[in-house]
Amino acid sequence: MLIISLIMTAIICLSMIGFGFLMVKKPPKEINALFGYRTAMSSKNKDTWVFAHRYSGKIWIRSGIITGIISVILAFALQGLSNYNLLLVVICYIQIIVLLLVIPFTAAALRKTFDKNGNRK
Repeated sequence: MLIISLIMTAIICLSMIGFGFLMVKKPPKEINALFGYRTAMSSKNKDTWVFAHRYSGKIWIRSGIITGIISVILAFALQGLSNYNLLLVVICYIQIIVLLLVIPFTAAALRKTFDKNGNRK
């Protein structure tokens, strides 16, 4: 059961780390509606597009590593509790929340770095 638990808790964290590296190293070349960090501000021009991807990718890498370490520690520490499976689901939900927190942080960084037309301040 511990192996399955570790796999469950690792999937989201490894996805954040993997996609984070992808967004930092190879952000989508063209602004598109299919893949990437797509908001009105990030789509203003190539500069905002690349900035948003690199910024959000860095956040995903850091948060993926941190949540991964915490999740593995909790998976071992909580093992044996009667509600262990429920606690693993809660851990996964927390990981998803952390994954989605990239949106407001990146939006704030875009507003701080660029004006409303997408020009650097």
